[in-house]
Amino acid sequence: QVQLVESGGGLVQSGGSLRLSCTASGFTFSIYAMSWYRRAPGTERELVAAITSAGGSTNYADSVKGRFTISRDNAKNTVYLQMNSLKPEDTAVYYCNARKRLIADYWGQGTQVTVSS
Repeated sequence: QVQLVESGGGLVQSGGSLRLSCTASGFTFSIYAMSWYRRAPGTERELVAAITSAGGSTNYADSVKGRFTISRDNAKNTVYLQMNSLKPEDTAVYYCNARKRLIADYWGQGTQVTVSS
């Protein structure tokens, strides 16, 4: 069955770094665009970063540009989110998403990121 398993979340001080990973199984990872979303308490889910299936194009929310980097390794069925210079406002549950337009849309269970001030 389809699985997206996130890991790498945790508690970090403001200014610190974390690297999230999302490992996929049960579908052809290399043909899916991958994204990271986040949801903070009391807010709507927001797109953080996205990467095309071959990794040739990325885009980021304005709030994370220059601090976060999304990447993928299609040989390992894994997408990453490197998060640097973390701020308390980055605190949220981060979700991995796999999407192939008009075909399928898969979500992971989420990983908590907490940034202390």
